[in-house]
Amino acid sequence: MADFILHNYFRSSTSFRVRIALTLKGINYDYKAVNLLKGEQHSSEYKKINPIGGVPTLIHKGKIIPDSYAIIEYLEETIPQPALLPKEAYLRARVRQVCEIVNSAIHPLGNLRITQYLEKKLGFTAEQKENWIQHWAYAGLDALEANLKEFSGKYSFGDEVTMADIFLIPQIITCQRFKVDMTNYPTLMKIFENCMKHEAFIKAHPFRQPDTPDEMRIS
Repeated sequence: MADFILHNYFRSSTSFRVRIALTLKGINYDYKAVNLLKGEQHSSEYKKINPIGGVPTLIHKGKIIPDSYAIIEYLEETIPQPALLPKEAYLRARVRQVCEIVNSAIHPLGNLRITQYLEKKLGFTAEQKENWIQHWAYAGLDALEANLKEFSGKYSFGDEVTMADIFLIPQIITCQRFKVDMTNYPTLMKIFENCMKHEAFIKAHPFRQPDTPDEMRIS
């Protein structure tokens, strides 16, 4: 058994974040699939390690760390190289700001728990659900584009991958899934295209995971 165990789901964007970080850090880990569509995240067994019933959850030598932001910060603190945050305090703050836009202003409003509530409790149609996700996505993407125009090079902050890219790329893939028009975000799409050529992002991609359905799998 590996020192690291990752409980995650192939299509979860937050799980994707952690897979990227683990791969960038060169960390081998055991992959434990949690099928969100089957409700496995709500099982009593899983809630013992993650009481809110979310993914991902990382276990490192028996220590439990739920939630992607906490996991990635933990990895950065315990395995500092290669670094996912710049050395300069100001740039570190701005990287975290970009992460927070994704983590707080975009991702939660398209989260499976939210969309299921919209459908089951409020009677949203598929089109209404998509419009909801797009509305909040555009607000966050506008902010990301404005911020990253100032700092981007090949990636979000210059020419080295940072935590900002780890948060941004899974969110863009989710936006594409829900037909968000990315035309007005040239900076974000430049970063996206460069990241999608990077080995860590390729390996961590949702459609290349052990629990990816055969009909969705890519080479």
